[in-house]
Amino acid sequence: MDDRQKILNLIGLATKAGKTASGEYMTEKSVKAGKASLVIVSEQASDNTKKMFANMCTYYEVPIYFFGEKDELGHAMGKEMRASLAIVDHGFAKAVVKLMNTKVGSECEKDLSHLPVCAAERAQNGGKHESI
Repeated sequence: MDDRQKILNLIGLATKAGKTASGEYMTEKSVKAGKASLVIVSEQASDNTKKMFANMCTYYEVPIYFFGEKDELGHAMGKEMRASLAIVDHGFAKAVVKLMNTKVGSECEKDLSHLPVCAAERAQNGGKHESI
């Protein structure tokens, strides 16, 4: 099984565990509430959506990745199509980030500048940050 499928499987597990929020509204709400540990936006999302989430995640210091197609993300979550999702559990987020960083040809592997400190983790640790 390749890393891409492992990432989708982890998204599915996180969804079944109730540790994800999907769709633009719920993803945005999770980020602004400080609950999101990781945001994933589909590579097929509109430029406006990508820019909005990139700016929001930078401001709220939440890691963001651009990964997969809308139908892939939706299927992994047991839904139709999803352009964005937030993982609200630190353990799942850590596992997904680890796989994303080893994914060959990953946009994130080439440029890590868009991955700020995880605000949710910092909040859980009383203002201290431990690397994801």
